[in-house]
Amino acid sequence: MLNFKWHLAISTKSRKKNMKNQLKVLSKALFTASLAILLSISTVVTHAKDISATQAVQTAAVEQQAIVNINKSTFEQLVTLKGIGETKAQAIIVYRQQIGAFKSISDLTKVSGIGEKVIDQNKTRLSI
Repeated sequence: MLNFKWHLAISTKSRKKNMKNQLKVLSKALFTASLAILLSISTVVTHAKDISATQAVQTAAVEQQAIVNINKSTFEQLVTLKGIGETKAQAIIVYRQQIGAFKSISDLTKVSGIGEKVIDQNKTRLSI
């Protein structure tokens, strides 16, 4: 009977040790899987940021090449022109409201602060 108890005690210890080992292996596997998932998410987020930045640059480039109708363009469209900041863009809009439509592109020089240089810098993008 004593031999059976001793064998049972060894068997129980052995099972506990085996369970501890299995828990360690599972814990390591879970940690590794979690780390792999986090790295994947981080890579996707970084890639998405890169795509977003690229699209912003491309959009800005398209805006810098778009034709701007000086009689119909918005404030946002006017400020994309070289030499036209917020103040001059607003002055163009006020001129249109008070005087009326521009008859020619050179009429743009009638707006305070806009000269031939600004027209020359933007001549390929301006229209009436």
